[in-house]
Amino acid sequence: MIGRVGATRTVVTSAASPDRAAGGLLKILAGSVPAAIALVVALAPAAAHHVGTYSPRDNEITTNFKQVKFSVQAKKFDVALRLFERGALRAEMRAKARNLPPGLEAATRAALQAGDVLEVERQLMLFFAALARELALEADLQVANPKLSLAARTAAGQRFLEAIWRYYNLVDFAVSSRDSKASVAVRLAFDEAEGYVKSVSALGADKLREPLRRIAQVLADLIQTSSTSARRNS
Repeated sequence: MIGRVGATRTVVTSAASPDRAAGGLLKILAGSVPAAIALVVALAPAAAHHVGTYSPRDNEITTNFKQVKFSVQAKKFDVALRLFERGALRAEMRAKARNLPPGLEAATRAALQAGDVLEVERQLMLFFAALARELALEADLQVANPKLSLAARTAAGQRFLEAIWRYYNLVDFAVSSRDSKASVAVRLAFDEAEGYVKSVSALGADKLREPLRRIAQVLADLIQTSSTSARRNS
């Protein structure tokens, strides 16, 4: 299964798993994949995980991910491939190609063509982990920017945490199934960072950089390990 949308961290009690609800809908609407996708995507935000008081909202990339995900789960790989080829996922892969593992777009497309669920999951995990890592690195720079006021630095940290979680949250299940230590490390770093952004103080802003750097490093290691192990097994 491709990562659970709205996965929860240990400190949060969430609503029922949206994947279970999605699975029921897909069985009922197996003959109408577009209708199933539309209903599942519409329901997903209601069960979204909260970072503090923030519930990640979908953008074009996360919406397209969910469309592809639920098509793959329904074994409608032709639909998933069309959604990928015409959607924001592929466009962003091309736009961010220099910061992504080599050949990610082609590998994702090949996995969809082959109907390889686990490989589709792995490639999308690598994609969103790379996006989240890039955001964590940029957040570290913004929080340390001496030209910004203390309030602006803290606000920037909050915005970046929200953006990072929007992407990482989609693939945490895939991460935890492959590297549980990495999943726990990212979640703990988020919890720590979230605590610092609640305090508009120089101490809080400065301390925020450490968990941001930790998130970036854990995700970098995950990308490296996952990419290397895949090459060895090929």
